[in-house]
Amino acid sequence: MKLSKRVMYQIYPKSFQDTTGDGYGDLQGIIKRLDYLKELGIDMIWSSPFYPSPQYDNGYDVSDYTGINPDYGTMEDFDELMEELQKRGIDLMMDMVFNHVSTEHEWFQKALAGDQYYQDFFYLEPAKEDGSLPTNWDSKFGGPAWEKFGDTDLYYLHLYDVHQADLNWYNPNVRKELQKVLNFWLDKGVKGFRFDVLNVIGKELPFVDSEEPGSAQEKSLYTDTPIVHQWVKELNQASFGTREDIVTVGEMSSTDVPNGVRYTNPAEEELSMIFNFHHLKVDYENGEKWSNPDFDFLELKRILDEWQTGMSDGDGWNALFLSNHDQPRANSRFGDIENYPFETATMLAQTIQFLRGTPYIYQGEEIGMTNPNYTSIEEYNDIETHNNYQILLDKGVSEAEALEIIQAKSRDNGRTPVQWDDSDHAGFTTGNPWLNVAPNYKEVNATNELANGQIFSYYQELIKLRREYDVISDGTYRGLLLDHPEVMAYVRELEDEKLLVFSHFYPGEVTVTLPDEFKGLSAKKLIGNGTLEEMSDSITLNAYETVAFLIK
Repeated sequence: MKLSKRVMYQIYPKSFQDTTGDGYGDLQGIIKRLDYLKELGIDMIWSSPFYPSPQYDNGYDVSDYTGINPDYGTMEDFDELMEELQKRGIDLMMDMVFNHVSTEHEWFQKALAGDQYYQDFFYLEPAKEDGSLPTNWDSKFGGPAWEKFGDTDLYYLHLYDVHQADLNWYNPNVRKELQKVLNFWLDKGVKGFRFDVLNVIGKELPFVDSEEPGSAQEKSLYTDTPIVHQWVKELNQASFGTREDIVTVGEMSSTDVPNGVRYTNPAEEELSMIFNFHHLKVDYENGEKWSNPDFDFLELKRILDEWQTGMSDGDGWNALFLSNHDQPRANSRFGDIENYPFETATMLAQTIQFLRGTPYIYQGEEIGMTNPNYTSIEEYNDIETHNNYQILLDKGVSEAEALEIIQAKSRDNGRTPVQWDDSDHAGFTTGNPWLNVAPNYKEVNATNELANGQIFSYYQELIKLRREYDVISDGTYRGLLLDHPEVMAYVRELEDEKLLVFSHFYPGEVTVTLPDEFKGLSAKKLIGNGTLEEMSDSITLNAYETVAFLIK
């Protein structure tokens, strides 16, 4: 299927469906729910890692790239999953965590044991002459980015958790091993790869201190360096680029539009598309994630417009999303889930899915799942959450205020078990779930949604429209009403067709006047979640209403 027609669905397997009663999702659980996903209409699953892992970072600390974590099943279960997916015309995208490995990985353990060959797989540096760490860099999970390497006088780099040792991509043997990993899974029938934090693999050497730990300047020392593009091309040419119809997406931390274009322009032969996260930092106070201000709507529009326009101009390709396993639920973040749950969920879905790019649905979005708002820090599992909760307390923030910030920003917001029905633990498990189910599961669950709701069916219609109308999948993008304080609007154009999209991000009514170029034109309502049926020179949108008009 053409890339622009595809719709992806992300599964976080630990929280998707448990079939053994151990409280953890598993591969058989994915198999159990494939008919549900087929009914939704998606054609590719991206699954977060299910490799062997000590789970310090919920599977993103991989200890064996070509194995199956026993908590999730066996390789036989994986083979069965591939067979069942094929029956339903659904492909699988695997998650590749190639910036770092678990410190329990065989490579790191051999390095610890003194094997020089494997020591060269990592960044091992001595302390400075004054005894301080090799650099003053911060880990993205809090604390310093260097840790003592066993009983030696060296330190290893970990940009993320201390149990995740960064791989030295300058070593060609590392790159060859990772290419082997991709080809192993390609031979198993995998049709896609999502690459975790791929643009930080190229640290600038020699290592130097940053001007300010944790700053943008510090990130520039290891983010989007020119050699990353060289290595991604090499990875392409040695693995997925040699096969037909393989879809790749890179998670790009703190990247920019020019690099986004380079990563995804087909002529560069690097990746199919990228995730960028700038639009999900519009509720960061002064750039600080662990804060809880209202989101900046005009900034959200500005960033989406910048990326839509820039990637289009450079023939790049966006991955479209508002939620994933690292983000709070978008409906809790950008809408009103108490008073307008249907309108909020469908408005956000339509806004993002009708942009130029490939849309990703995160598990539970299609039924309106929300942040859980746990009432104590003990209910949270995520290591980043606990680290930053303590940092907030150390800064003098009260426990109540710190918990409010955690409730808004924790990665566990997107990791609560999928709410399948109103039975105990929402039908996720017969045992005790690894993470508590959100308290609203009695009302918000897949069984209730399929029987009585409208969100799931709205997602189905959005997916069908993408397949049916080339203007949605392949049209150009142009932002409209960019200064309007409550409405996001844009036009998609292809040959003689135009698709006009209007989305109201606030409660109450709002009336907008159409740009002159569209006044007096006849249009057909393609889809909408409210009462507006006809396009006129000025239109009135209700709370969280979205509508799309087709002009021929």
